Amino acid sequence: MIALVRGGGDLASGVALRLQRAGCRVAITELPQPLVVRRYVSFAEAVFRGRFTVEGVVAQRAADAEEARAVMARGEIAVLIDPDAACRHALQPTTIVDARMLKRAPDLGRDAAPLVIGLGPGFVAGENCHAVVETMRGHTLGRVFWSGAAEPDSGVPESVAERRSERVLRAPADGVLRNRVDIGAHLAAGELIATVGEAEVRAPFKGVLRGLLHDGLPVTRRLKIGDLDPRDDERYCTLVSDKSLAVGGAVLEALLSKAEIRRLLADELG
Repeated sequence: MIALVRGGGDLASGVALRLQRAGCRVAITELPQPLVVRRYVSFAEAVFRGRFTVEGVVAQRAADAEEARAVMARGEIAVLIDPDAACRHALQPTTIVDARMLKRAPDLGRDAAPLVIGLGPGFVAGENCHAVVETMRGHTLGRVFWSGAAEPDSGVPESVAERRSERVLRAPADGVLRNRVDIGAHLAAGELIATVGEAEVRAPFKGVLRGLLHDGLPVTRRLKIGDLDPRDDERYCTLVSDKSLAVGGAVLEALLSKAEIRRLLADELG
């Protein structure tokens, strides 16, 4: 059974990780230059490096659907540069999971695959997808809805050790990002992290740099470019988050809720 995951960021990668470990063959579609902050836990990194491992699971960039099938056949996740998910016509996935977190109505509907699952705002189960998974923290995080929509986007970053908006690093201007430190660096308040043109991005408080966009990417003012973690523990840079795993588990639940998909998966696993 093939699962096609649109997006290779940290949330999407938690989904891909759980599906892969559960025995699915997984393909991910991404942009030519993914704007992924938590790169060390994101399979989108394979777009830049060709090959990347998250928690022991390997992803390999593939040029087309044929190569993607070969990658999946050897037990790895295939990553394709394919923003429109055109590879779905050749791969014929059993499920498409839209994990791009665009927070608007998707460009593909329920007819794109036997089971279309949307993550978070913008999706309405029964209208533009079959099932919606809640991505907002709280008592509904990771729940699967077969009718209705997820909670609307609050626009407020989630709290980490009582830090909210200030932990999210944003581009101070339009320009090219130039990184001065690497992910995992322990930073003091005021320490230089990156520049965009002549503008500087400095650490607003003491913490560990949990995520940062790739050096050399063009960015626009106010775009999220980094994540500073006040817990100051570098282990979190390479561990998939509890939220991503919860959402991944919900996608697996949605898959296994369908008897015909359970039978298909059982046949493939022997």
